[in-house]
Amino acid sequence: MNKSDLIAAVANAAGTTNKDVEAVLSTFRDLVQAAVRKGDDVSYPGLGKFSQTQRKARVARNPQTGAAVKVAASKAPKFTAAAELKRVVNGQTPAPKIKY
Repeated sequence: MNKSDLIAAVANAAGTTNKDVEAVLSTFRDLVQAAVRKGDDVSYPGLGKFSQTQRKARVARNPQTGAAVKVAASKAPKFTAAAELKRVVNGQTPAPKIKY
């Protein structure tokens, strides 16, 4: 499912327009990005948690030449799936009955 499919499915299920759904989803994305950039976690019950993780500086190897390459420390986004989402994916709980 790509972005336009998701927007159409949500609009259909919610009984609203694609334009309204796109505005809501874009705002959600922007808010999550801003909060995670700031270092805050964003939890959505039943779906999961967006957070930021630190990566330490390290020495890696170029696979072609074997030469050592320094990799700087960095921050990375992280998503942790909620237990409910894991149960649905593993078939332990039925998925919501929504047609898309």
